Amino acid sequence: MKALLIEDNPELRGMIAAHLATRGLAVDAFATGEEARAALALSTYDILLLDLGLPDGDGLELITEITSRPNLHLPIIVITARDALSSRLDGLNAGADDYLVKPFDLLELHARIQAILRRPSERQSGILACGDVTFDMGERDGFVGGRAMRLPRREAAMMEELLRAAGRTVIRDVLEERLYAFNEPVTPNAIEAVVSRLRKKMELLGSTIRIETKRGIGYRISDDPGVTP
Repeated sequence: MKALLIEDNPELRGMIAAHLATRGLAVDAFATGEEARAALALSTYDILLLDLGLPDGDGLELITEITSRPNLHLPIIVITARDALSSRLDGLNAGADDYLVKPFDLLELHARIQAILRRPSERQSGILACGDVTFDMGERDGFVGGRAMRLPRREAAMMEELLRAAGRTVIRDVLEERLYAFNEPVTPNAIEAVVSRLRKKMELLGSTIRIETKRGIGYRISDDPGVTP
């Protein structure tokens, strides 16, 4: 999962990003509306956490822009100090999925993110599967034949991306963009290392599913018995 956080308070921005990273999310964190627009033009996100009082405009305008795009289905949680009922109504009526007033507990924020991402939508169906491998997108848990795999954040993200495209090749550049935030360094062999760890865990649990390497292109997971690593 990848989140876009727009919060102009640097201390709070850092706290939220760090907390969500420990909960398995890759987080791109910025301070302004223009940075948000630039990030949305370059990357794909599962959720937007948006402060309303931005230094270059009102976050409500950004919500309206996002929700008016027909091909962009991005859940939005407003995080703001505006606690008046009218402000809550404005945010929700503009298209936000949830509204959280500062100060708030970071555990509550994460719980609200999970609740929104569990809702049925075009991108979230709850459970992804290929053969004997399943992945719970809400809990970020992977299973082989019902037996759990311990998946750190990037392995969980890799599993999700491959299962979303089961049977089709996922391009390496797409995997890097989905697994890493903008400010995280990506070493030349980082993606290969994540795939290698994931393969070993699947093999140890006796999975019949394999992850195929398309050299110079990307990776594919499939229940086709002809697929080899």
